[in-house]
Amino acid sequence: MTIEQHVEELRAELRNAVDREERRQIEAELAAAVKERDALLENMVPD
Repeated sequence: MTIEQHVEELRAELRNAVDREERRQIEAELAAAVKERDALLENMVPD
């Protein structure tokens, strides 16, 4: 699974989450995945 797929999967899970604790956990995972994706993209851009 690519990082982009993981981000999209987490977004889908977040849309369907009803429990407050579950939402918080998914939000934290999503934030970490977005940060990782952004770092990877930043490293791909030539200086």
